[in-house]
Amino acid sequence: MTLEGVAQLAPVQGKARIDILDILRGLAILGIFFMNIPFEGQTALVMLNHPQIIGWSPLDQWSWAFVDVALEGTQRGVLEILFGCGLMVLAARAMRPDGPVAIADLYWRRNLWLLGFGLLDIFIFLWTGDILHIYALAALFLFPFRLLGPRVLLALGSLFALGMVVTGVPIYVERAALVAAAPVIEKKVAAHQPLTKDEQAKQKDWQKLLDRRATGGEMGKKIREMEKKGHAGGFLAYAAMNIGFYFEFMLPELGLSIAEAFCMMLIGIALWKWQVVQGGRSTRFYAILMLCCYVPGMIARAIGAHEMLSPVPIVHTAWITQEPARILVSIGHVALVNLAVRSAVGQAVLALFKAAGRTAFSLYFLQQFLAIYILFAPWGPGLFGKLSWSGLYGVALAVLVFEVVLANLWLRAFAMGPMEWAWRSLAYVRWQPFRRARAVAPEGTLAAA
Repeated sequence: MTLEGVAQLAPVQGKARIDILDILRGLAILGIFFMNIPFEGQTALVMLNHPQIIGWSPLDQWSWAFVDVALEGTQRGVLEILFGCGLMVLAARAMRPDGPVAIADLYWRRNLWLLGFGLLDIFIFLWTGDILHIYALAALFLFPFRLLGPRVLLALGSLFALGMVVTGVPIYVERAALVAAAPVIEKKVAAHQPLTKDEQAKQKDWQKLLDRRATGGEMGKKIREMEKKGHAGGFLAYAAMNIGFYFEFMLPELGLSIAEAFCMMLIGIALWKWQVVQGGRSTRFYAILMLCCYVPGMIARAIGAHEMLSPVPIVHTAWITQEPARILVSIGHVALVNLAVRSAVGQAVLALFKAAGRTAFSLYFLQQFLAIYILFAPWGPGLFGKLSWSGLYGVALAVLVFEVVLANLWLRAFAMGPMEWAWRSLAYVRWQPFRRARAVAPEGTLAAA
């Protein structure tokens, strides 16, 4: 299993690895399970901004609020930043315009295989919300942008967020007009006064919003029907439900998802060139960056979370602020981790996550297998639809603790995770070493028993 032109290339191993990238990757791949588990262990109706429907005790409220404000979308954001950084690590020998073709060939081959693994995640592991195929498709367009300056990259990477703001403003304005008109229309109806055609249209729109808020509307009806069939039958019905969810809800948004990931990867390259991600800036810089990102980002996300809890339709600032706030908090996480590793305590704690970062690909698949095939499967312990937010996050935390322990134990004996080994072997077109190489004792000394 070899290919001429890539024989001299090999994965980055040992001391050549950048620890902070492994730590960030490990934290992000573990953290993303908090976002995934509600859609694996509960009804997909939670997609329709109804967090209260699965439990709303004080512990549920606090746990949901923390995840929604601090984590939702940002773990994905950190991974997208790291994809941009990964390109720069891989292309270090191809920074000239006439750089080796083998590097570009390897880069595209890696991402085409990643696309294959993403499809495996959707159609075999049955995970509707797979991110791998999105990242693979976004990364296919990334390579030519590596030579641009960081300011240009940041400007280009901000275009998606700008687009979300521009398209969000008219939605906000239209909803604000409808919210303002609703009580006026209700008073006229109560007084038996005739409505204008415009008021009749707004009354109809308002009623649709009320119905969607109460029951989920037509989408809610479809979700309930799909879940009823999927969890009442055997494996084929269960698989059809999960794959059906992908085609029904995820595939129509694929273009937007790719654009979001691509732009965030450009920002990742910019941050790499500014030495931000890999720990090349001062402690003061990271402290200021963290505050400048967290304060506006967390405030905007907290306001958006509060608006989601309204029992009636209202305007949502998140239509405008969601993507800029996600970017800010994602970068804030990068700054926080870089700041934390500068203390002895932070370094000791975060060192536990290096192994998770080096086996992140395998851990991601393990999360889907445990959740979809065991914990919440129709043939499993019967947990689907039974856990509230705090219960779901408690299960997620237990799984993640297990994964951290497993990753650290695994890397004592093996060079990489099993999925990493398969991906790299396919990408480099030759078998990669799987077992950890034993240290060779210097001549004249005794090797440890």
